[in-house]
Amino acid sequence: MTWKKRKYHGKNAHYSLSNKLKRENKTTDDFEIALNKLSLEEVIGLKLELASKMFGGKCFGIPIYKSMRDIVNDAVLKYALSACRTKKEAARFLGLSSQNFNKLLKKYNVETFFEETKENT
Repeated sequence: MTWKKRKYHGKNAHYSLSNKLKRENKTTDDFEIALNKLSLEEVIGLKLELASKMFGGKCFGIPIYKSMRDIVNDAVLKYALSACRTKKEAARFLGLSSQNFNKLLKKYNVETFFEETKENT
């Protein structure tokens, strides 16, 4: 008699930043392959450079450095939710208590990012 291994799927099982951006036509497989060749520092620098072009190459008055902590926290929380099956697992993955993790989810409003809008369903 063999035992079948049950696959456990938590609420986060269908959270995927890559899939969400593909559904919104913001990314493609080719783009993701090219992006994967860059370091995180290069991606951040390039994104800042591209964003500054909207302002004529200058971002004076925009508190980029002060905002970086919040930007990174938001991105890491989104990644943790997409990489883990449950919130509890995501909290452990980040080395946070469940209580602190839930506070951060509320602060950054991360879970609603993955929710489908009525227009997309």
